[in-house]
Amino acid sequence: MTDKLNILAFESSCDETSVAVLENGKVLSNIILSQEYHLKFGGVVPEIASREHLRRIAELTDEALGKAGKKISDINLVAATSEPGLIGAILIGLNFAKSLAATLNVPFVNVNHIQAHLYSAFLNEKKPEFPFIGLIVSGGHTLIVLVEDFFRHRILGTTVDDAAGEAFDKVAKMMGLGYPGGPAIDKRAKEGDINFHKFPISRLKDSKYNFSFSGIKTSVLYFLRNNNFEQTKSEKLINDICASFQHAVIKTLFDKVILAAKEFGVKDITVSGGVSANSYLKETFLSLNEKGYNVYIPDFIYSTDNAGMIGITAYYKYISAVDGYYTSDSLAVHAKPRLDFENF
Repeated sequence: MTDKLNILAFESSCDETSVAVLENGKVLSNIILSQEYHLKFGGVVPEIASREHLRRIAELTDEALGKAGKKISDINLVAATSEPGLIGAILIGLNFAKSLAATLNVPFVNVNHIQAHLYSAFLNEKKPEFPFIGLIVSGGHTLIVLVEDFFRHRILGTTVDDAAGEAFDKVAKMMGLGYPGGPAIDKRAKEGDINFHKFPISRLKDSKYNFSFSGIKTSVLYFLRNNNFEQTKSEKLINDICASFQHAVIKTLFDKVILAAKEFGVKDITVSGGVSANSYLKETFLSLNEKGYNVYIPDFIYSTDNAGMIGITAYYKYISAVDGYYTSDSLAVHAKPRLDFENF
């Protein structure tokens, strides 16, 4: 293995087209194009996402290389998201990356998108130590993971219905706050009262670590109906609902993570995924630093979907000799996309 590992990484699992260049574990460039076409639909349209990835991925690759000060001939490892996500969108980035790896005759690493969120904490200057508890919370996924070492994971709990980010989007839509809902609710909640209304916090009998956010979403819906929201709504009312709703969701996440940390005797905690950009979530979890814990949250640019997290995961996967990186002559057989959590 060369001393200088120049990695070209791609992320295209949903509506962000992202290309990054890393030198070993350091990000030199991380280009992210968020597709605005979906805003008017109130959600991501898979066909539009796939077409936009196809239209922009080559030019973004050139931009990432240029910003990193690298030529394509400098690249000696290529990586891309292979699962989970929108299958058409994934195939654009995956096939583009595999073709480049074959052309350059360099190894290709396929990366699980959820693993990448987990390891995005390693993009910080200060890195967590094993074992640690990882909370991954985004628009499509919410899970707690016990991480014993690189690629030695134990999923303790996951959502049985809506993910946390999905609940944010749906509640924001109910109140006409637009899409995506997370940033809008976060902004409104800063001006609201968390004690305005007590929305339910889910506690599931089958697993103390599993999540359910469909109940709180329904509770908000009934609250709006019972209080004639369309006739009585005001800036203050919206802000108070946002604050109370957000508090209940974050408390649910926080309580289960602390429970896991105590049960497994772990002091290092990572929080990653798009919802980790939420200011109240950050404030809540970072308060643990004063109580003997070490909390790691990626910088904002690495919280949402991005190729930097794909690159850092590929880097550790490659140097750890974990099965899942392939030479160009085996690309046709390996790295097929899946939509489940097998081999997480």
